[in-house]
Amino acid sequence: MMKCVQSWPEPIVRVQSLAQSGMTKIPEHYIKPPSKRPSNVDNTTVNIPVIDMQALTGDDQGLRETTLQLVSNACREWGFFQVVNHGVSHELMKQARETWREFFEQPLGVKQEYSNDPSTYEGYGSRLGVEKGAILDWSDYYFLHYLPPALRKPHKWPALPSSCRDLIEEYGEEATKLCGRLVKMLSLNLGLGEDYLPNAFGGENVGACLRVNFYPRCPQPDLTLGISPHSDPGGMTLLLPDEDVAGLQVRKGDNWVTVKPVPNAFIVNMGDQMQVLSNAIYKSVEHRVIVNSVKDRVSLAMFYNPKSDLLIEPAKALVTMDRPALYPAMTFDEYRIYIRTKGLCGKAQVESLKTHE
Repeated sequence: MMKCVQSWPEPIVRVQSLAQSGMTKIPEHYIKPPSKRPSNVDNTTVNIPVIDMQALTGDDQGLRETTLQLVSNACREWGFFQVVNHGVSHELMKQARETWREFFEQPLGVKQEYSNDPSTYEGYGSRLGVEKGAILDWSDYYFLHYLPPALRKPHKWPALPSSCRDLIEEYGEEATKLCGRLVKMLSLNLGLGEDYLPNAFGGENVGACLRVNFYPRCPQPDLTLGISPHSDPGGMTLLLPDEDVAGLQVRKGDNWVTVKPVPNAFIVNMGDQMQVLSNAIYKSVEHRVIVNSVKDRVSLAMFYNPKSDLLIEPAKALVTMDRPALYPAMTFDEYRIYIRTKGLCGKAQVESLKTHE
Protein backbone atom coordinates (compact mmCIF):
# COMPACT_ATOMS: atom_id res chain seq x y z
CA MET A 1 0.00 0.00 0.00
CA MET A 2 1.03 3.59 -0.53
CA LYS A 3 2.70 5.45 2.31
CA CYS A 4 1.61 9.06 2.30
CA VAL A 5 1.81 12.03 4.62
CA GLN A 6 -1.07 11.93 7.09
CA SER A 7 -1.86 15.63 7.44
CA TRP A 8 -1.85 18.85 5.44
CA PRO A 9 1.15 21.16 5.93
CA GLU A 10 -1.05 24.24 6.48
CA PRO A 11 -4.62 24.94 7.60
CA ILE A 12 -7.10 24.25 4.81
CA VAL A 13 -9.06 27.20 3.44
CA ARG A 14 -12.09 26.46 1.26
CA VAL A 15 -11.89 28.30 -2.04
CA GLN A 16 -15.66 28.52 -2.20
CA SER A 17 -15.61 30.43 1.12
CA LEU A 18 -13.07 32.87 -0.32
CA ALA A 19 -15.24 33.40 -3.40
CA GLN A 20 -18.32 34.03 -1.25
CA SER A 21 -16.52 36.50 1.02
CA GLY A 22 -16.80 39.32 -1.51
CA MET A 23 -13.03 39.76 -1.86
CA THR A 24 -11.85 41.61 -4.97
CA LYS A 25 -8.26 40.32 -4.92
CA ILE A 26 -7.24 36.70 -4.50
CA PRO A 27 -4.73 35.70 -1.79
CA GLU A 28 -1.10 35.61 -2.85
CA HIS A 29 -0.75 31.82 -2.57
CA TYR A 30 -3.25 31.37 -5.44
CA ILE A 31 -1.42 33.73 -7.82
CA LYS A 32 0.54 31.79 -10.43
CA PRO A 33 3.92 33.02 -11.72
CA PRO A 34 3.45 35.07 -14.93
CA SER A 35 4.66 32.19 -17.14
CA LYS A 36 2.03 29.83 -15.67
CA ARG A 37 -1.01 32.07 -15.92
CA PRO A 38 -3.74 31.48 -18.53
CA SER A 39 -2.16 32.38 -21.88
CA ASN A 40 -1.36 31.02 -25.36
CA VAL A 41 -4.99 30.13 -25.93
CA ASP A 42 -6.06 29.05 -29.42
CA ASN A 43 -9.24 31.07 -29.89
CA THR A 44 -10.19 29.57 -33.24
CA THR A 45 -13.14 27.21 -33.71
CA VAL A 46 -10.91 24.15 -33.25
CA ASN A 47 -12.26 21.54 -30.84
CA ILE A 48 -11.26 18.05 -29.73
CA PRO A 49 -12.80 15.27 -31.89
CA VAL A 50 -16.44 14.31 -31.29
CA ILE A 51 -17.21 10.62 -31.88
CA ASP A 52 -20.64 9.03 -32.22
CA MET A 53 -20.57 5.59 -30.57
CA GLN A 54 -23.90 4.46 -32.03
CA ALA A 55 -22.22 2.68 -34.94
CA LEU A 56 -20.37 0.39 -32.52
CA THR A 57 -23.58 -1.37 -31.55
CA GLY A 58 -25.05 -1.53 -35.06
CA ASP A 59 -24.75 -4.13 -37.83
CA ASP A 60 -22.87 -1.97 -40.33
CA GLN A 61 -19.31 -3.34 -40.16
CA GLY A 62 -17.94 -0.57 -42.36
CA LEU A 63 -19.36 2.13 -40.11
CA ARG A 64 -18.00 0.31 -37.07
CA GLU A 65 -14.50 0.19 -38.57
CA THR A 66 -14.71 3.89 -39.45
CA THR A 67 -15.68 4.75 -35.87
CA LEU A 68 -12.85 2.65 -34.43
CA GLN A 69 -10.43 4.47 -36.75
CA LEU A 70 -11.75 7.85 -35.56
CA VAL A 71 -11.12 6.79 -31.97
CA SER A 72 -7.62 5.58 -32.87
CA ASN A 73 -6.79 8.86 -34.59
CA ALA A 74 -8.09 10.87 -31.63
CA CYS A 75 -5.98 8.85 -29.17
CA ARG A 76 -2.83 9.32 -31.24
CA GLU A 77 -3.29 12.95 -32.27
CA TRP A 78 -5.08 14.49 -29.29
CA GLY A 79 -5.21 12.08 -26.35
CA PHE A 80 -8.72 13.52 -25.88
CA PHE A 81 -12.12 13.11 -27.54
CA GLN A 82 -15.82 13.53 -26.78
CA VAL A 83 -18.35 10.70 -27.12
CA VAL A 84 -22.07 10.95 -27.85
CA ASN A 85 -24.69 8.17 -28.09
CA HIS A 86 -22.66 6.40 -25.42
CA GLY A 87 -25.52 4.57 -23.70
CA VAL A 88 -25.58 6.52 -20.42
CA SER A 89 -28.93 8.16 -19.63
CA HIS A 90 -28.92 11.91 -20.26
CA GLU A 91 -31.22 12.33 -17.28
CA LEU A 92 -28.74 10.52 -15.04
CA MET A 93 -25.93 12.78 -16.27
CA LYS A 94 -28.03 15.86 -15.47
CA GLN A 95 -28.98 14.53 -12.03
CA ALA A 96 -25.33 13.81 -11.23
CA ARG A 97 -24.28 17.39 -11.96
CA GLU A 98 -27.24 18.88 -10.11
CA THR A 99 -26.86 16.66 -7.02
CA TRP A 100 -23.19 17.47 -6.61
CA ARG A 101 -23.86 21.17 -7.16
CA GLU A 102 -26.36 20.89 -4.31
CA PHE A 103 -23.70 19.30 -2.12
CA PHE A 104 -21.33 22.20 -2.65
CA GLU A 105 -24.16 24.62 -1.85
CA GLN A 106 -24.60 23.02 1.60
CA PRO A 107 -23.44 25.03 4.64
CA LEU A 108 -19.70 24.78 5.27
CA GLY A 109 -20.25 22.88 8.52
CA VAL A 110 -22.07 20.08 6.69
CA LYS A 111 -19.27 19.71 4.15
CA GLN A 112 -16.50 19.91 6.76
CA GLU A 113 -17.76 16.64 8.27
CA TYR A 114 -16.25 14.95 5.20
CA SER A 115 -12.89 16.79 5.21
CA ASN A 116 -10.09 14.72 3.75
CA ASP A 117 -6.40 14.27 4.50
CA PRO A 118 -3.48 13.39 2.21
CA SER A 119 -3.25 9.77 3.36
CA THR A 120 -6.11 8.73 1.02
CA TYR A 121 -7.52 12.04 -0.30
CA GLU A 122 -10.97 10.55 0.19
CA GLY A 123 -13.60 13.15 1.04
CA TYR A 124 -13.96 16.94 0.77
CA GLY A 125 -10.71 18.65 -0.20
CA SER A 126 -9.14 21.87 -1.43
CA ARG A 127 -5.55 21.05 -2.33
CA LEU A 128 -3.37 18.42 -4.00
CA GLY A 129 0.18 17.87 -2.81
CA VAL A 130 1.75 18.41 0.61
CA GLU A 131 4.55 20.87 -0.05
CA LYS A 132 4.45 23.73 2.43
CA GLY A 133 4.06 27.15 0.83
CA ALA A 134 2.91 25.71 -2.52
CA ILE A 135 0.91 27.91 -4.88
CA LEU A 136 -2.60 26.47 -4.82
CA ASP A 137 -5.34 26.02 -7.41
CA TRP A 138 -8.68 27.85 -7.31
CA SER A 139 -10.92 24.84 -6.69
CA ASP A 140 -12.49 22.55 -4.12
CA TYR A 141 -13.31 18.90 -4.76
CA TYR A 142 -14.77 15.67 -3.44
CA PHE A 143 -12.85 12.44 -3.99
CA LEU A 144 -14.08 8.88 -3.41
CA HIS A 145 -13.26 5.29 -4.33
CA TYR A 146 -15.80 3.36 -6.40
CA LEU A 147 -13.99 0.21 -7.62
CA PRO A 148 -13.07 -2.36 -6.56
CA PRO A 149 -16.17 -2.60 -4.31
CA ALA A 150 -14.00 -3.56 -1.32
CA LEU A 151 -12.53 -0.04 -1.30
CA ARG A 152 -15.91 1.71 -1.19
CA LYS A 153 -16.69 3.56 2.01
CA PRO A 154 -20.32 4.69 1.66
CA HIS A 155 -20.17 6.35 5.09
CA LYS A 156 -17.67 8.77 3.53
CA TRP A 157 -20.10 9.61 0.75
CA PRO A 158 -22.23 12.71 1.41
CA ALA A 159 -25.54 12.05 3.22
CA LEU A 160 -26.85 15.39 1.92
CA PRO A 161 -28.48 15.94 -0.43
CA SER A 162 -30.44 12.81 0.45
CA SER A 163 -30.23 11.42 -3.10
CA CYS A 164 -26.42 11.65 -3.22
CA ARG A 165 -25.40 8.18 -2.06
CA ASP A 166 -27.86 6.37 -4.33
CA LEU A 167 -26.81 8.57 -7.21
CA ILE A 168 -23.11 7.83 -6.66
CA GLU A 169 -23.97 4.13 -6.88
CA GLU A 170 -26.07 4.45 -10.04
CA TYR A 171 -23.84 6.94 -11.83
CA GLY A 172 -20.71 5.00 -10.86
CA GLU A 173 -22.11 1.79 -12.31
CA GLU A 174 -23.03 3.38 -15.65
CA ALA A 175 -19.85 5.42 -15.96
CA THR A 176 -17.53 2.47 -15.22
CA LYS A 177 -19.50 0.26 -17.61
CA LEU A 178 -18.86 2.81 -20.36
CA CYS A 179 -15.18 2.98 -19.37
CA GLY A 180 -14.96 -0.80 -19.77
CA ARG A 181 -16.38 -0.59 -23.30
CA LEU A 182 -13.96 2.20 -24.22
CA VAL A 183 -10.91 0.33 -22.90
CA LYS A 184 -11.86 -2.70 -25.02
CA MET A 185 -12.03 -0.39 -28.05
CA LEU A 186 -8.60 1.06 -27.30
CA SER A 187 -7.19 -2.45 -26.91
CA LEU A 188 -8.60 -3.51 -30.30
CA ASN A 189 -7.19 -0.42 -31.96
CA LEU A 190 -3.70 -1.25 -30.69
CA GLY A 191 -3.95 -4.67 -32.34
CA LEU A 192 -3.86 -6.41 -28.95
CA GLY A 193 -7.34 -7.97 -29.02
CA GLU A 194 -10.16 -6.53 -26.95
CA ASP A 195 -9.23 -8.33 -23.71
CA TYR A 196 -5.58 -7.31 -23.37
CA LEU A 197 -6.02 -3.86 -21.80
CA PRO A 198 -8.97 -4.86 -19.57
CA ASN A 199 -6.82 -7.72 -18.22
CA ALA A 200 -3.80 -5.42 -17.83
CA PHE A 201 -6.05 -3.16 -15.73
CA GLY A 202 -6.86 -6.12 -13.45
CA GLY A 203 -10.00 -7.59 -15.03
CA GLU A 204 -12.74 -7.69 -12.40
CA ASN A 205 -10.40 -5.95 -9.96
CA VAL A 206 -10.04 -2.76 -12.00
CA GLY A 207 -9.90 0.47 -10.00
CA ALA A 208 -12.17 3.50 -10.34
CA CYS A 209 -12.27 6.75 -8.38
CA LEU A 210 -14.60 9.72 -8.69
CA ARG A 211 -13.39 13.28 -8.27
CA VAL A 212 -16.07 15.95 -8.34
CA ASN A 213 -14.52 19.34 -9.10
CA PHE A 214 -16.03 22.61 -7.94
CA TYR A 215 -14.57 25.79 -9.43
CA PRO A 216 -15.94 28.88 -7.65
CA ARG A 217 -16.15 32.17 -9.49
CA CYS A 218 -12.92 34.13 -9.14
CA PRO A 219 -12.39 37.92 -8.95
CA GLN A 220 -9.03 37.67 -10.80
CA PRO A 221 -9.29 34.70 -13.18
CA ASP A 222 -6.33 35.91 -15.25
CA LEU A 223 -3.95 35.34 -12.31
CA THR A 224 -4.78 31.75 -11.33
CA LEU A 225 -6.05 28.37 -12.55
CA GLY A 226 -8.78 25.98 -11.41
CA ILE A 227 -6.37 23.08 -11.95
CA SER A 228 -2.72 23.46 -12.93
CA PRO A 229 -1.37 21.79 -16.09
CA HIS A 230 -1.04 18.04 -15.65
CA SER A 231 -1.61 14.69 -17.27
CA ASP A 232 -3.81 12.22 -15.42
CA PRO A 233 -1.71 9.56 -13.65
CA GLY A 234 -4.19 6.70 -14.14
CA GLY A 235 -5.44 4.69 -17.10
CA MET A 236 -8.28 6.65 -18.65
CA THR A 237 -10.58 9.46 -17.51
CA LEU A 238 -14.28 9.90 -18.26
CA LEU A 239 -15.28 13.50 -17.59
CA LEU A 240 -18.82 14.82 -17.28
CA PRO A 241 -18.29 18.55 -17.91
CA ASP A 242 -20.30 21.55 -16.88
CA GLU A 243 -22.43 22.22 -19.96
CA ASP A 244 -23.00 25.90 -19.20
CA VAL A 245 -19.45 27.13 -18.64
CA ALA A 246 -16.35 26.03 -20.57
CA GLY A 247 -13.13 25.73 -18.59
CA LEU A 248 -11.13 22.65 -19.64
CA GLN A 249 -8.14 23.42 -21.87
CA VAL A 250 -6.00 20.83 -23.67
CA ARG A 251 -2.44 21.39 -24.79
CA LYS A 252 -1.95 21.15 -28.55
CA GLY A 253 1.62 21.97 -29.51
CA ASP A 254 2.48 25.31 -27.89
CA ASN A 255 -1.14 26.38 -27.50
CA TRP A 256 -4.08 25.62 -25.25
CA VAL A 257 -7.38 24.65 -26.87
CA THR A 258 -10.54 25.37 -24.88
CA VAL A 259 -12.80 22.31 -25.07
CA LYS A 260 -16.32 23.18 -26.17
CA PRO A 261 -18.57 20.57 -24.54
CA VAL A 262 -21.17 18.99 -26.84
CA PRO A 263 -24.61 18.50 -25.20
CA ASN A 264 -24.94 15.14 -23.43
CA ALA A 265 -21.35 14.16 -24.24
CA PHE A 266 -18.59 12.75 -22.07
CA ILE A 267 -14.99 13.86 -22.52
CA VAL A 268 -12.50 10.96 -22.61
CA ASN A 269 -8.76 11.29 -22.14
CA MET A 270 -5.78 8.98 -21.95
CA GLY A 271 -3.86 8.73 -18.66
CA ASP A 272 -0.17 8.06 -18.03
CA GLN A 273 -0.75 4.32 -17.49
CA MET A 274 -2.30 4.09 -20.96
CA GLN A 275 0.77 5.82 -22.38
CA VAL A 276 2.99 3.23 -20.65
CA LEU A 277 0.89 0.19 -21.68
CA SER A 278 0.74 1.37 -25.31
CA ASN A 279 4.48 2.16 -25.33
CA ALA A 280 3.58 5.79 -26.10
CA ILE A 281 1.43 5.03 -29.16
CA TYR A 282 -1.34 6.64 -27.16
CA LYS A 283 -0.20 9.66 -25.17
CA SER A 284 -1.56 11.25 -22.06
CA VAL A 285 -1.87 14.96 -22.76
CA GLU A 286 -1.43 17.95 -20.51
CA HIS A 287 -4.60 19.80 -19.64
CA ARG A 288 -5.62 22.54 -17.24
CA VAL A 289 -8.75 24.34 -16.09
CA ILE A 290 -9.37 28.06 -16.25
CA VAL A 291 -11.85 29.87 -13.99
CA ASN A 292 -14.10 32.86 -14.60
CA SER A 293 -15.38 35.84 -12.66
CA VAL A 294 -19.11 35.26 -13.13
CA LYS A 295 -20.08 31.62 -12.70
CA ASP A 296 -19.21 28.60 -10.58
CA ARG A 297 -18.51 25.36 -12.44
CA VAL A 298 -18.92 21.70 -11.49
CA SER A 299 -17.57 18.62 -13.30
CA LEU A 300 -17.29 14.90 -12.51
CA ALA A 301 -14.11 12.99 -13.39
CA MET A 302 -14.24 9.19 -13.21
CA PHE A 303 -10.68 7.87 -13.16
CA TYR A 304 -10.54 4.31 -14.55
CA ASN A 305 -7.29 2.83 -13.28
CA PRO A 306 -5.25 -0.37 -13.20
CA LYS A 307 -5.45 -2.43 -10.01
CA SER A 308 -3.08 -0.61 -7.70
CA ASP A 309 -0.56 -3.43 -7.08
CA LEU A 310 -0.29 -4.77 -10.65
CA LEU A 311 2.93 -4.13 -12.56
CA ILE A 312 2.27 -1.86 -15.52
CA GLU A 313 4.68 -1.99 -18.46
CA PRO A 314 4.58 -1.68 -22.26
CA ALA A 315 2.66 -4.51 -23.95
CA LYS A 316 5.19 -7.02 -25.32
CA ALA A 317 3.43 -7.00 -28.72
CA LEU A 318 4.17 -3.26 -29.01
CA VAL A 319 7.88 -3.60 -28.24
CA THR A 320 10.22 -4.10 -31.23
CA MET A 321 13.88 -3.56 -32.13
CA ASP A 322 12.88 -0.25 -33.70
CA ARG A 323 10.62 0.69 -30.80
CA PRO A 324 12.05 -0.71 -27.56
CA ALA A 325 10.15 -0.55 -24.28
CA LEU A 326 10.14 3.13 -23.30
CA TYR A 327 9.18 2.63 -19.64
CA PRO A 328 10.20 0.32 -16.78
CA ALA A 329 7.61 -1.82 -15.00
CA MET A 330 5.98 -0.09 -12.03
CA THR A 331 2.77 -0.48 -10.03
CA PHE A 332 0.13 2.23 -10.14
CA ASP A 333 0.49 2.55 -6.36
CA GLU A 334 4.19 3.39 -6.75
CA TYR A 335 3.43 5.78 -9.57
CA ARG A 336 0.73 7.89 -7.96
CA ILE A 337 2.65 8.54 -4.74
CA TYR A 338 4.55 11.16 -6.75
CA ILE A 339 1.49 13.21 -7.66
CA ARG A 340 0.00 12.91 -4.18
CA THR A 341 3.11 14.39 -2.62
CA LYS A 342 4.40 16.76 -5.31
CA GLY A 343 1.06 17.93 -6.68
CA LEU A 344 0.49 18.62 -10.38
CA CYS A 345 3.67 18.97 -12.45
CA GLY A 346 2.70 18.89 -16.13
CA LYS A 347 4.02 15.65 -17.65
CA ALA A 348 7.23 15.68 -15.62
CA GLN A 349 6.64 12.31 -14.01
CA VAL A 350 5.81 10.09 -16.96
CA GLU A 351 8.53 11.72 -19.09
CA SER A 352 11.11 11.21 -16.35
CA LEU A 353 10.55 7.44 -16.50
CA LYS A 354 11.57 7.05 -20.15
CA THR A 355 14.44 4.63 -20.68
CA HIS A 356 14.78 5.45 -24.42
CA GLU A 357 14.06 8.47 -26.57
